[in-house]
Amino acid sequence: MDTNPDRTVSGAAAPPILAVEALTRSFGGLTAVDRCSFRVDAGRITGIIGPNGAGKTTIFNMVAGALPPSSGRILFDGDDVSSLPTHELFHRGIVRTFQIPHEFGRLTVLENLMVVPTSQPGERLWRVWTSPARVRRREREVWERAEDTLRFLTLWDLRDELATNLSGGQKKLLELGRAMMTEPRLVLLDEPGAGVNPTLLVKLRDMIRQLNQRRGYTFVIIEHDMDLIASLCERVIVLAEGSVLTEGTMDAVRRDPRVIDAYLGGGGEGGAAHGG
Repeated sequence: MDTNPDRTVSGAAAPPILAVEALTRSFGGLTAVDRCSFRVDAGRITGIIGPNGAGKTTIFNMVAGALPPSSGRILFDGDDVSSLPTHELFHRGIVRTFQIPHEFGRLTVLENLMVVPTSQPGERLWRVWTSPARVRRREREVWERAEDTLRFLTLWDLRDELATNLSGGQKKLLELGRAMMTEPRLVLLDEPGAGVNPTLLVKLRDMIRQLNQRRGYTFVIIEHDMDLIASLCERVIVLAEGSVLTEGTMDAVRRDPRVIDAYLGGGGEGGAAHGG
């Protein structure tokens, strides 16, 4: 029996946490995303796949507030957030990681996590003087949360290492840790497996699964590693030429002749300049 309260409401299907409706984004004369529509259910791991130039990263950029749509809507928890900038979406619980990690290289691994949480009174100098106990209490909360996160990620031994010295895979773990520091409601993972060695990739996969199953994180994952997608995602959305080609389980989409043609027949190559 499904006991997840996000799955049903009074016996009916629960509304999606994210709904993309007829989303379009053009760059000059090139349409990178073309009236694309899909939904993401809360508490699930959803994969987005497609050939290079299919519009995957452009969609992530719009959902995360880095790019405004040319037309269409993005609904988060039923609210139209299409025009909101990244920092406002961040406060609503939408967090995005990158294919190439964006760590603060000259800060330590621990410091990279501690700068993430919002509502830190110590960021305002006058609060240090007027509310020192409150500042110390919040700093202790953030410190303890960062330590717990590093232990979960098995990065504890590297807590005092400069982030720039981490391996590519360790930087991916640090990106995930920065997302964890915000208690996100929706995490957009952009190719988490890229540049990660096989051993660390297994660890990363298991951590994503634990965060979904034990903490209820909702993930949307762009990934070219089909085995990683198959092992994590209940539902997969296939993009080609900026639109949804098909969606379903990984087994179903793998057998779809349209998907095979999109990957092997050159579908979507016209948009490759925009990075997928």
